Order: sequence, then structure tokens, then C-alpha cells
Amino acid sequence: MTTPATADTPAHAGLAGWDSFIDGLAALDTTDLKAVRGALAEGQRRIAEAFTADEATITRLVRARGQVIDAVLRQSWAQLVATEHACLVAVGGYGRNELLPQSDIDLLVLYQADQFDTAKPGIERFLTHLWDLGLEIGHAVRTPSECAELARGDLTIITNLMESRVLAGDPALFARMRAATSAEHVWPSADFFSAKVEEQQIRHARFDETAYKLEPNVKESPGGLRDIQTIAWVAKRQFSAQTLDGLVDYGFLSEREYNDLHRGQSFLWRVRFALHVLTGRNENRLLFDHQIQIAHMLGYNDAENTLAVERFMQRYYRNIKALSALNDILLQLFSEAILHIDDDDERPRAVNERFQSRHGFIEVTHEKVFEEHPPALLEIFYLMETRPGLQGIRARTLRLIRRDRRLIDETFRNSIHCRRLFTEILRQRSGVTRALRRMNRYGILGRYLPNFGQIIGRMQYDLFHTLTVDEHTLFVIRNIRRLSLSRFDHELPFASELMQALNKPQIMCITGLMHDIAKGRGGDHSELGAADARAFCEAHGISSEDTDMVCWLVRQHLLMSMTAQRRDINDVEVVNEFAREVATRERLDRLFILTICDIRATNPELWNSWKESLLTDLYMNTRRALERGLDDPLDRDELVAETRSAAAAMLTRAGINTPHFKTLWTRFEPEYFLRHSPEEIARQTRAIIKHGDDDAPLVTLTDIPDQGTTLFVYTRDRDYLFGVTTGVLAQLGLSVLDARINSTSDDYTLDTYVVSEHSGEPISEDFRRQEVEAALIEAIADPTVESIDVTRRASRRNRYFNVPTQIYFSAATERDCTVMEIITADRPGLLSIIGDVFHRCGILIETAKIATIGERAEDVFFVTDRQQIAIADDAVLRELRRTMTTELDRSEH
Repeated sequence: MTTPATADTPAHAGLAGWDSFIDGLAALDTTDLKAVRGALAEGQRRIAEAFTADEATITRLVRARGQVIDAVLRQSWAQLVATEHACLVAVGGYGRNELLPQSDIDLLVLYQADQFDTAKPGIERFLTHLWDLGLEIGHAVRTPSECAELARGDLTIITNLMESRVLAGDPALFARMRAATSAEHVWPSADFFSAKVEEQQIRHARFDETAYKLEPNVKESPGGLRDIQTIAWVAKRQFSAQTLDGLVDYGFLSEREYNDLHRGQSFLWRVRFALHVLTGRNENRLLFDHQIQIAHMLGYNDAENTLAVERFMQRYYRNIKALSALNDILLQLFSEAILHIDDDDERPRAVNERFQSRHGFIEVTHEKVFEEHPPALLEIFYLMETRPGLQGIRARTLRLIRRDRRLIDETFRNSIHCRRLFTEILRQRSGVTRALRRMNRYGILGRYLPNFGQIIGRMQYDLFHTLTVDEHTLFVIRNIRRLSLSRFDHELPFASELMQALNKPQIMCITGLMHDIAKGRGGDHSELGAADARAFCEAHGISSEDTDMVCWLVRQHLLMSMTAQRRDINDVEVVNEFAREVATRERLDRLFILTICDIRATNPELWNSWKESLLTDLYMNTRRALERGLDDPLDRDELVAETRSAAAAMLTRAGINTPHFKTLWTRFEPEYFLRHSPEEIARQTRAIIKHGDDDAPLVTLTDIPDQGTTLFVYTRDRDYLFGVTTGVLAQLGLSVLDARINSTSDDYTLDTYVVSEHSGEPISEDFRRQEVEAALIEAIADPTVESIDVTRRASRRNRYFNVPTQIYFSAATERDCTVMEIITADRPGLLSIIGDVFHRCGILIETAKIATIGERAEDVFFVTDRQQIAIADDAVLRELRRTMTTELDRSEH
């Protein structure tokens, strides 16, 4: 038999003539596997085509696949199961009649306990037939009493059984199963509700309590489809409401809230539907690989300052934010109705004339509180900060907040009372982050600060910024607040000490709130943000002195990280220049704190002890320069002498012969003593003296507290040394965080690298250190080794991004060398490739600053020609840029 079609339903006609198509399925001979498979494929094609052409609502499309499967299963059951003592039941999502293109098909076969032998052959034929058709099914074969027994101890089973419907067979068996698994017999509604809330909390915890990550899970992340299903499950158990709109009849949803919930679900269905169509599998993760294509599938286009994928993802994040707020309201309402039935009999406790508390939750004293006194929309969050006993907001009050937030207009924002309330929220000793998160979740923060409203849900399509801008901002404030609390001193002791010594810590919260508020507007977001910060401070009565501090911090919030990660902070001129820009100790303290909190909130995976040590070193050197006085800057010769003296004292205390190490040092260039600490110099000197054999390479790995793993290479200089060394490290799965290349007067090299495992952790195991040392010694000692074949591949995420190579040159005013900045796609073995090109072009490396910004490598090299002077010939620089660009772009593919 051929695939069913009629004259008005040509192949690939979408949902045109759909009813006729479904009727044709009901007449299929199920023994003709080819015809049935063709019918199933034709149904999938039509549904996908209708989705792509946007010719049907997503609700109809989700139901359409269920119609196809229903028709095929019913016909197959009728032809293969010749017994009246069994029943075919759809459960789970299929039971809800919500089947996306690749969704699981979950079935339950019920049978009469004393008729199993009679029913078994037909059931087995039926299930084997479904597998032969290529259907991905999950199934269980049970009696009604077995269903009840298993459901009694398994939340997943009872949930699936609640969402069941009869497809074929004896409906009396289905009725017995539903009666046996009702709330009167298993899982009373109060127990079911409590278990579902706990299940949701555990699920949210798996996603770090946020769905605002780079690759959210449309189904399981907070605010996703599973949250909507949780609401529906509780409604079914408690109220027998079969659909969400039934909650409107019960008074648990307003018409507006139902429409919001329905729109949110429809949007998520469309996203998940697109994922299934695009990948051909049951994919729920919105991976980078798919985001651009899905944005275009759903009709998004690039706009000024915003890519189509960023517009799509902003819509996604705003959608789940709204759904999360509705989830809060409904679960709170259910809690009040199911767990606290006698709440209305409990006498509320007055908080003030507008608010009262009940069971530890704050609520309004009457329905028109916000209408009559709009500042109460801020006051409620202030009260929750200042009343530790308040655990949350009652659901009906949350509903009123959503209804009345429209009252936050220009008059509201210009109100001195409202401004004072907002300032007090930021000024409290505890609860600031929680208050701001709640205000953002319930739509208050973005209305009070319209510029903040523009960054809600805004993402940057890269691997560096792991959160939306609003979530990142709130994490920065969270990090600032943790530094101010002594119970978190163990996390960052030095930064905590500085934070707790500051006057007016609220200045840091204001700075954190403002530092990225101008993202996405075009132009320099730091400058635009500083203007916004000034307007905010002046409007909220912040003193001119504190306003200037906030504006300077917002304008310069990237200065310290850029200096530490992209410039040679061992050079005194770099430190002096940074000190002149910072100018005061208070600015330095606050900028140090802000920088740490910003980096940790941008991409926590990229924060490590090495970055902390870089920032701390820059801080300490700058503080010393400020204490010395800007009119008496640090001097190179003075620093070299101090470092040598300190290192010599350490070696003397360790029993190292003074003439021995001083003779060794005569071979070292002054820059070596500028780029290394006294501890490093003493440690490396001891290693060279102990090694003794100048003809054999010396390789040591040392764990440095609060820095990571330092790799030291001492050997006769040889061709391709940098490329070979970094190639071996890449092949071993190690990351290079920093490189300092020094030469002796007699052509030995003193190379110091800071390395980590790919995870960012130091090299902690002895066998691993021995593996690295042995591999490096073998490669360095063999003069025939000119390159390392790095076979490790870039991560899935990295491979998806196309990062064209960009190269910039500048003069290093602090010393006689050329600065070469390379921006390119990060990949294993990148530094080895760069090192090979440098050698072929006759370029020497003095120092390398290695920075990985998500999918991008932004590395800075301080280089010279073979005479160890800056490269002055523009033709040489042009050829270097051409060769390097060609090699890097070729190797990426």
C-alpha cells in the first residue's frame, strides 16, 4: 500500500488536507512495513514543512505528530493484538498529546492479571512491530495493581500515570488503573506537591539556579518547559485540572497570567521544535552549534549593534525570566492552598500600615496598596532586607506587583522618596543581592532603571561572557557583597581585607550596578556607562566626591585587568604609568576589588590563582609606587639591585656559596632580575647549581602557592625552542598562562612558563610532573625536532566560531622592543605555531602575555630582531604579519 494521499494533499504539502492524511493512516495495512514507514516519514516531513513555512500554530504542530502516532498505533493494535484483556495507554508527554518531532513515545500496556498468557503473544507481536517500524518507544507492561504498587514509591511513575489516555483496548482496565493511582490511594496531593517542589529545586541546582547560561536546556533549565509541566502536574493532582486554562476557572491564574504562560510555553515549544527539526534527534540543549540557525529559522535578523542570534537569545532569556516569575507565583499559591489550608484563620502580624506577614511571608494589607502608594513597590524589597524573619513574598502580593509595576513611570523615578528607598536598598549590610535579584525577577529593577531594562536578557555571542549582562551585573554585586562579609574571608582573603576596610561600601554596589549598564548601545560602554552613573548618582543624592569615584571606576573598570593581562607588569615604566592613572590609594583599592569581582562574574571557569597573582602583583607594585610618590617614580636599576639583594640573602640562608651564584649571575641580563621575584631567582639559581651539567637541558616544575605551576627551562639556546616547548605542553593537554624568555650572555636560555591543566588546576600529581619533565627534556635535547605535531583538537564550542586573525604592532616605550598583539581562534598548539613563525622570520621573544577570551586567543608578544632591538623596518613587520596571518588562518581549518 502506498503512503496515504489525496488529490488535494500532494506530497510535502504541509498541513494542507491533514485530516484526509490522518484518515488514510487509519486504513493502512500494518503488515506492509514499507508503507507504514513511508507514512510516518511523510507525516514528519509535512509537520516540519509546516513549521518552516510558519503555516500553523505551534500548538497544532505539537498535536499533529501525536495524531500520526495515534493512528498508526491504533491500527497496529487492532491488527496484531487479538485480545480484549489488554489496553494500550499513552503516558508522559505523549499522554499529554505533546509530541515534538523527535520526542519519546512512552507507552503503557495494561493487562488483566489472570489473562496474561492469553494477552502475551499479541502484546509481544505489537511491540516487535513498533521496533520494526523504527519507532523510538519506551514501554511498560503491567496490571493496574502493579501500577499502583510501583507508583507508591516512585514520583516519576505516578507523574507519568497522571498524564495518561487510552489509545486502544479495554477502557475498563484504564479506569481501574486511574482509580488505583488516585490521590485517595497513593501520593496525596500535599505529599505530591512537596515532592515536586523538591524535585524542581534539585533540578534547578543542577543548573546553578540560573538558565541565563551560554547553552541553556530548553526543557530542564529554570524557567524551561519542565517548570510549566510542574505547575500542570500539581494542578492535576490537587484540582483535577486537565489543562492550564483550567487553573483560571479555579482562580489560580488570571486570564492575563494564563495568556503569558501560554505565550511562554508556545515560544519554548517553537525553540525545541526547531532543535528537533535541525538536529534530527531529541535535542533540548540550545548549543552554540544551533543558535544562529535557529535564530534564522524563527525569523530573527541582524540589527544595529545586535546580531540576529543575540536578539533571539535575548527574547529567550526574557521569556524564561517571565516564566520563572509565574512559576514562583503559582507554586506559592499552591503551597498556601495545599499545605496551609487554615492560613486564613491565622492572625497576620503587622509590619507597617501597608504590609503584614503570615507564616514568614510578607503580603499587602489590602489589594490597592500599590495603587494608592506606588513607592511600596520598592518598599517591600527594603522591608525584606531589614526584617530577617521574612522568607519571601506571598503569591497574591507577587501577582499585584506584576499587575501594578506599570505604575513605575517618570513621576515615580523622580520621586525623592523612591530614590531614597532605592539608595537604602543598596546601603544595607545584608540582603542586597537577594533584593536586587528579586526586583529583577519580578520586573521592578528594569522599570526603575530603564537603562538596566535594556540589558535584561542581553547576551554576547562568544564563549567569554557566560551570562546575560543583567545576570553578570548581579553576580558582580554578589561578589562584592561576599568580600564585605567575614564568613567568606577564606575565598579571597586579601581582597576581603581591603573591602572590609573601605568607607562607604555602598559605592562599590553602585559601581557594580553601573559598570556594564551601557552594553549593546554601540560606542564605548565604559564611557557611556560613566555618564549613566553620574546621572544616577546626582539623582540619588550621592555626594560629588563619591559620584566622581563611581564614575572613574565605571570608566576605568577594564584598566587593571587589561594592564595585568596584556602588558609587562614587571617593567617599572608600566607600573609607573598605571600608578599615574590611578593616582590615589583609595582608587587602587576599589579598582582592585571591582576587577576581581568582574572577572569572576564574567567567566568563573577562567578565574584562577594565576590571574589573582597577576592582579595582586600589579596592586602591590602600584601601591608601593603611590607610597613612594608620583614625583619620585620607581627606578629600574634600583629594583634590579633590590631583587638581587633579596635573592642573594635567600641563597645565603640556604647555604649556597656566594661566589658560586654571583659568578652565575654575571651571565644573566638585568631584565631577568626585573621579570622574576627574588623567590623565583633563588629557586632557579639553586636548580642550575644543583644540575651542574650545562650540556643537558634542565627542566623543573614547581607548585607556587596562590599562583599555580611554574615550569623552568635552562638549556643551550637552540632553534625552534619556544615552538617545541609550547608544542609539547599543548600535546600533553596543558595550558600556558604566561611566558618569560631570557637569554644569558653566553647563549643559554632561561625560560619561565606558568602552566596549568586544561581545567585550570595546577599540576598536582608527581607522576604528571615527571611525565611533563621527561617529554620536554627529550624534545629539547634532540636538535632534529623542529616542531611538535599537536593532535589534540579544539573543543566543540571553539570549533564553531570563526575568528579571523588580527595582528597589531606598537612600540614598547618602556624598553627597546616591539609589541605584537595577535588575536586569533584559540586552539591546541597555537603557541607552537606562533613560535615556529617567529623563528622562520628571525624574531626573538622576550616576554609573552597569554590571554584566552572564550573562543579567542588575545596574546601579546614583546619581540626583537636577532640583534635584540626593536623592529624598525616596516617591510619586515608587514612580512611578519602576512606570514603569521596565513599560517594561523590555515591551521585553524
